[in-house]
Amino acid sequence: MLIETYRRPCNRSRILISIALLIAGAITHVRADDWPEWRGLGRLGVWNETGLVDRLPASLPVKWRIPINRGYSGPSVANGRVFVTDARRTRGDRVVERALALDENTGKTLWAKEWETDYSAMVDVWAIGPVATPTVDGDRVYVVGRMGDLFALNVSDGRVLWQRNYEKDFGMIVPLYGTTSAPIVDGDRLITVVGGTDNANFVAFNKLTGDEIWRGRSSDPEPGYAQPTLIEAGGVRQLIAWDPNGISGLDPATGKAYWDIPFTVQLALTIATPIRSGPYLFVATQYSGARMFKLDEHKPTATLLWSNDTSKEDTINPATSTPVIQGDYVYGLGSYGTLRCLEVATGKLVWESQALTKEHVMYTSAYFVRNGDRYFINNDRGELVIAKLSPQGFEEISRSILITPTHPQIRRREAGLVAHWSQPAYANKHLVTRNDSEIVRVSLAKE
Repeated sequence: MLIETYRRPCNRSRILISIALLIAGAITHVRADDWPEWRGLGRLGVWNETGLVDRLPASLPVKWRIPINRGYSGPSVANGRVFVTDARRTRGDRVVERALALDENTGKTLWAKEWETDYSAMVDVWAIGPVATPTVDGDRVYVVGRMGDLFALNVSDGRVLWQRNYEKDFGMIVPLYGTTSAPIVDGDRLITVVGGTDNANFVAFNKLTGDEIWRGRSSDPEPGYAQPTLIEAGGVRQLIAWDPNGISGLDPATGKAYWDIPFTVQLALTIATPIRSGPYLFVATQYSGARMFKLDEHKPTATLLWSNDTSKEDTINPATSTPVIQGDYVYGLGSYGTLRCLEVATGKLVWESQALTKEHVMYTSAYFVRNGDRYFINNDRGELVIAKLSPQGFEEISRSILITPTHPQIRRREAGLVAHWSQPAYANKHLVTRNDSEIVRVSLAKE
């Protein structure tokens, strides 16, 4: 149809209509200002909207708040809906997990999908609910429970399109902290960390049917907790796969490794998401320190540029928080909540500050989202902060209370509790976040 209109250039209106329809179709798939997966579109932790507040008000304008059960899953937002998962205990370690779809404007529950599971194989203090953020792709949303229940659900009504169980289908040995990886969509493939036997740590499924396409890397001794990401580097598309044995660039179509660099991660804590800026790829973890890799621009390979282990007290080694790279510097937390700036090229410490998190306590966390030349940062005290990061230091612009701390903490904290260890969704001039009792949507639009 479109080709025929170009053969008749005099019919200009038909060309414009055809182009308009193509654009409209692209917009309805995922709106430009949505937040359809972990850390937003492309998993980049970037919010590109304008017309937002310059400074936070003393009291954030809450558009809606509704009760929710417990869990660590951050929300995703797509096509007028908010998706999140939670759980409630029924008896002992028996749990009912749930996926929820809420109306983005009102918070009204549109549908809920529940399933039963058992948390007895996990460390009890953190066995409260699902971790993986739902991944939205067109008319499907993919959700993963804490014990490896993977569902492809219909966005409109929550109907199960297909499902898999990592333990039954792939022989997964349940990790100490359960399943945490949010699936990522690549073309017709859905790729996630399964943790199965027979080199099934990473598995690609047909996103429409749930059939296995490929499997790759060993889950021995543990699968880890990383979120896979996709990049373009060395002339090819690469799946960045980080597990407790090392970090790899895989062909997302086949699972075969382009490159693989060993990196033994203590306690399998591959929690922070790998981040990339130009030729640089950075990973960091609490007990094993930081690694900066350099990607080859001409062929799909990588080399280790530098490493800082945790014997140094001047590196980035976060408990759960993903660092950010800006220009020639990388910014991120130490395991005691100290915000640090390192040189990208050398790993040398430029400055450090406790101003963001306030408390020098193990596991202190904060989550960074870039918006232009500034960052929206929520910390586990329940605060939202607008700040700028530069080699000159941490520049706080404003700070406001976002949500009440409800989560128990095994380390002494001022509030006795922490707000939550989950990444908010930033979509359509609003922020959506949760704790262990409610999910809220607040406006960040400039009035």
